[in-house]
Formats: sequence, C-alpha cells, structure tokens
Amino acid sequence: MSTAQGARERLGCVDPPPPRRANHRKRWIMVAAGTLSRGLAVLSCLVGEVEGVPLARISDQLGLPRSATHRILATLTDEGFVFQLKPSGNYALTLRIVGLGLRHLATSTITGLAKPVLVRLARTSGQLVRLSLADREQLIWVAKEQGATSGLRYDADVDHGHVIPLDSTATGIAWLSALPEDRALRLVARQEQPRRHPVGPEFPRSLADVAARIREAREQGWARVHESNERGISAMAMPLVDAYSGEAIGAVSIAGPSILLTEGRMREILPALRQTVAELGDIAVALAGEASCTPSPPAQTKATDPSFEKLGR
Repeated sequence: MSTAQGARERLGCVDPPPPRRANHRKRWIMVAAGTLSRGLAVLSCLVGEVEGVPLARISDQLGLPRSATHRILATLTDEGFVFQLKPSGNYALTLRIVGLGLRHLATSTITGLAKPVLVRLARTSGQLVRLSLADREQLIWVAKEQGATSGLRYDADVDHGHVIPLDSTATGIAWLSALPEDRALRLVARQEQPRRHPVGPEFPRSLADVAARIREAREQGWARVHESNERGISAMAMPLVDAYSGEAIGAVSIAGPSILLTEGRMREILPALRQTVAELGDIAVALAGEASCTPSPPAQTKATDPSFEKLGR
C-alpha cells in the first residue's frame, strides 16, 4: 500500500465509485419518471374529493396494482401531501397542495398586475371586490379587495383557493354565461359543492332556474343575485374573456349587504365594473404569450352525459 493511500484511509477519505454505465443511468431515469407520473396521477384522482377516495377505486381508475398504489399513497402520506380519513380509511389531499398552489399564484404576474385595478373598483363601489380564474371546469377565488372602510360590510368567510359554487353566485352565473349553453348546464349539473353556510331564500331550486339566470346574464352582459348563495348578501359580476381564444377565463365580482348593494346601486357602479373587466382583459392579452392554456374537454350534450339528470347537490 502506498504512503499516500494509507494517509487517505486514515483520514477517512473514500474514493468515489466508478461511473455507472450509461444504460444503467438511463434505466434509472425512466423508472424515476414513471414513478413521478404515477404519483401525479394519484394526486389528480384525489382532487375535489372531500370525503376521500378508497385505495381500491384509485387502483382501478389508474389501472395500477393495489400494492403499487399503496406504496405511492404511503410515500405521498409520508411527504405530507395525502392523509387517511378515519374511520373510512379513504385517502384525501392535505392543505399542502393548496398551499403550494397559492404561494405560486401569489407571485404570478396576472394577480400582481390586477391588484391596483381591483383596489380602484373596491374604492369606487365601497364593497368587496373579487377576481376568480377558471381551472378546467371550475372557478377559483384568487384575489380580493375590501372597499368598505366602516359600518355595515360583507367579509367573505372563504379564503383564496376555494372553489366557487356555480349555480348560486353572481361569479358563477357570469362565467357560465360566456360558455356554450350545453357546457354551462353540464358543469352546473356535475358540480357537487359543499355549502359552508345556509343558502339564501333566492337559491335556485332547479336546473331550469339556473338556466334562466344564465340566459339573463348572457343577454345583459353581467350577472346579479340577491340573497342567493348567502342570506342578506347581493352580488354582481362580469365574465373575463380571453380576447384571443374567446374562452371565458374568469370573472370579476362585487358583493355586499343587500341593504346597500341594491338594484339601483348596481346600475350606478356597473360602468366601473365594465372598465375593470376591460382593463383585466387587456392584461390577459398582454400575458397571453407567457402562459399556456389547458384545453377544454370536449362538450357533451344532454343525450350523452347522465349528469344532466341532477343539479349536482
């Protein structure tokens, strides 16, 4: 043994292992990519499932062996992305997924650029102003500004990242009014939205009621509700449409106590709402080259989609 080698061993130095062969490294990368893909697929299965999903259903839906599905779920649980509900044993997403998304969204360009526009509308209206963006077949609250500085006001009890009920909110009706009628009604029928509070007396009682509200909003260019999603609260909203694709990408809403946000007051602040939507539309156009849009699923009709048979509650 050479003097240099002996010194290295006494110091605890270890020579690096010989480089792996290229084909072994390639095989390892392929295995890792497949594992990641399956993990993401499992997470997708859990999205929107408030009551969780049993392991067997996840396995069947993805066509994976139950042993492999269990290993993936165990890893996701260890990493804090998934937890098991008791006593059902179903798997559900933790808030870590939501937190990652909201942290990213908080730094995204469109929400940052929208803030001063929303602040101005909030001050003009004196009410709560919110921006929502579409995520595939649902709407998500992404930004809000409170315009009321004193006295009676409405502070929503939902945080950013919550899914918006489509059938009973001005935001939902406004967004749906910019979609083809068949698709709009299909989305309403399919949504199963848990209610965080008692609904108002003007809550729609049938799919026909929702369809009538959508038609009215489509004709006048904006939606309005009074004591629909919540008792004592009124709201108005306009859809945000991508000028390039014509796709409805979100909505802007104003909400407040019904005693303050009356029909007359809505018409007074309607021009300010229109201006805000136009400016946000310009921002969306300017950013169109920086973002990729998720293609919408093919439209289904009443004849092909059984979800038309229910309102979704």
